[in-house]
Amino acid sequence: MENREHNLGAAKSCEAEDLLRGWKGVLLWCVPIAGVIVGMSWPKGRAWLWIPAFFVMGMACMANAVRCGRLHCYLSGPLFLLAAAYVVLAEVHLVSMRPGVFLDTVLVLAVIACLAEIPFGRYRKKA
Repeated sequence: MENREHNLGAAKSCEAEDLLRGWKGVLLWCVPIAGVIVGMSWPKGRAWLWIPAFFVMGMACMANAVRCGRLHCYLSGPLFLLAAAYVVLAEVHLVSMRPGVFLDTVLVLAVIACLAEIPFGRYRKKA
């Protein structure tokens, strides 16, 4: 019983540190997601929108993983940073870019990362 109460307290503590909450969540995820959506239909501005969007989301997830131990952030943080790097490489023509396939891949992997919280729990840190 005491262990369960300790885990609930740890989860509440982590929830308070989670960057997804409040206005920070809007700035760190909603604004970049809007940039990704706009970039889908604006090829000339795509790199200018996607690189910072994926970078911001990746860095925010990495910070979230360190701050509160959010499980999907351990997976999606590096994913978004790799996505930003891939867009840079595509912009300098070192790799090919098929925007639809690229975004579908990033989306599927991000969803899988989020679904990992169902069996394993939302937070990894113990208070």
